[in-house]
Amino acid sequence: MAMKDEHDALIENKTWELVPRSSNANVIRSLWIFRHKKKSDGSFERYKARFIGNGANQQSGIDYGETFSPVVKPATIHMILSIALSKSWCLHQLDVKNTFLHGNLDETVYMHQPPGFRH
Repeated sequence: MAMKDEHDALIENKTWELVPRSSNANVIRSLWIFRHKKKSDGSFERYKARFIGNGANQQSGIDYGETFSPVVKPATIHMILSIALSKSWCLHQLDVKNTFLHGNLDETVYMHQPPGFRH
């Protein structure tokens, strides 16, 4: 069920387009990563699955130009919390089931379909 939820979210967000394999393309291996989602008291809540591409055999300059992963720095979180405290703002925790970073790729990326969900 966790894999189906992830797959449905990928389809709904139009994450990829299914195309015939190009004979000269480097096709990235795909795999599932699993983990347990826990409640705030540490007890089990549900299973989570993430579909990822393993780019370990890609070559810089051939398969990609640069890599970038946006990350929130602890100093930024500290600053936001400090402002919220000084302004007496209410803070709420949010658990996001699926997140997608939208960006434009300059390269065409070929990746195997998710194991268990091949057309």
